[in-house]
Amino acid sequence: MMGDLKHLLESMRPIAAYDAKERITHLRLDRWIDYPRAARVLHLLDEMHETPQRNRMPCLLLHGDSGMGKSMIIAKFRRAHPAVYDRKTGIEHHSVIAMEMPASPSQRRFYAQLLQAINAPYRPSDRLEALEFTTIRLLTAMQPRMLFVDEIHNLLSGTPREQRAALNLLKSLSNKLNCCIVVSGTQDALVALQSDDQMVSRFRPFELARWHENDEFRGFVQAFEKTLPLRLKSSLGEQPMVQALLAASHGVTGSIAEVLAGAARAALRIGTERITVELIRAEAGLLTAAVA
Repeated sequence: MMGDLKHLLESMRPIAAYDAKERITHLRLDRWIDYPRAARVLHLLDEMHETPQRNRMPCLLLHGDSGMGKSMIIAKFRRAHPAVYDRKTGIEHHSVIAMEMPASPSQRRFYAQLLQAINAPYRPSDRLEALEFTTIRLLTAMQPRMLFVDEIHNLLSGTPREQRAALNLLKSLSNKLNCCIVVSGTQDALVALQSDDQMVSRFRPFELARWHENDEFRGFVQAFEKTLPLRLKSSLGEQPMVQALLAASHGVTGSIAEVLAGAARAALRIGTERITVELIRAEAGLLTAAVA
């Protein structure tokens, strides 16, 4: 059973000719789906990355519920700006550096995470002053234009003193390195930054809100369908499909991807070659049972 495959991206059409087992394996891979909100964030990041050095560099707070795609957007931006090795100086220049805020946000752990992010050796027993000196020296040589700090909401697990120290550290890094800083996290990230008026004024907020029924969501799932190597069109943008997907995922991007990939695998196992409302609901039931 092979349709005309016009519902798929050209790059997906050869994969649709594979047998069901191979396509099921393919469906377990990560995939990037272009959609307007993600494109807006990437455009904003590009503008920040190209900002000439100045006294106060632009900073961004990217926030939204867990599973809304923040980490995937950051990963895509990083892939577009890989490190470049300078053979003359022996220095690997990172224009974009990404790390996570430690679960316990002490300054020592922050510097250790940052050194790990740039593959720099350090001794865990080093004093805080030594870690800070090493980090600033290496980053100054690398000349980063942007630093990503994911899981910024972890600040709230620290004491008020640790929270203030971590926020001051971020401001200090931005000033000393003349680079943009992008922090990302759940909605608690807003609370984490609101304790410092300077951070509120410095970091522009951008929310990745949950999906609801509108043209943008229909466009997103239609784009997603083009990446699923099924031989028949599922018409994911039609009303019954849209409503079933929103009910199954609660509007969370990651859950939408899981439901669709799972429903596509089920369609291959039973040989229908298309996703149906029933398969979406069945997959949602499996995900709910797994969480429970």
